[in-house]
Amino acid sequence: MMHIEIPGKPPLELQNLLLDMNGTLALDGRIPVSVRKRLQEISSTLKIYLLTADTFGTAQTETAALPLEFVSVGESGYLDKLEFLRKLGRKHTAAIGNGFNDHLMIKEAALGIAVLGLEGTHLLTILNADIVVSKIEDGLDLLLHPRRITATLRT
Repeated sequence: MMHIEIPGKPPLELQNLLLDMNGTLALDGRIPVSVRKRLQEISSTLKIYLLTADTFGTAQTETAALPLEFVSVGESGYLDKLEFLRKLGRKHTAAIGNGFNDHLMIKEAALGIAVLGLEGTHLLTILNADIVVSKIEDGLDLLLHPRRITATLRT
């Protein structure tokens, strides 16, 4: 569990991390080594779930050695991701994504992070995020250094 104090707001008590694959963790279906290392570190604190429509068909092989649970979403991926978040419990879950199919989970999660990245980011995802970062490493580093979250979200 990760406890994050935010002056002027209720503290965050995170247990889960929901991640999108393409455009968020991966570019063209490949997850960089720098991201893999961060996921290993975060997994000691949070349960990690990868929710993906798997556009490039690489998600299972790319994540086989990573400490996360793979969850396939269908054609209505944005609703599948939202439903999965609700089953886990939104109050204890952070979500990171970039696409249209991430915007509802980003909005409803206790902590929603939008990644700009090289693939770009859907406007609704940006508008629904608590924090926007330029690349996935920055988003994962927020979870590895939670005082950065405090500094960004404090009133």
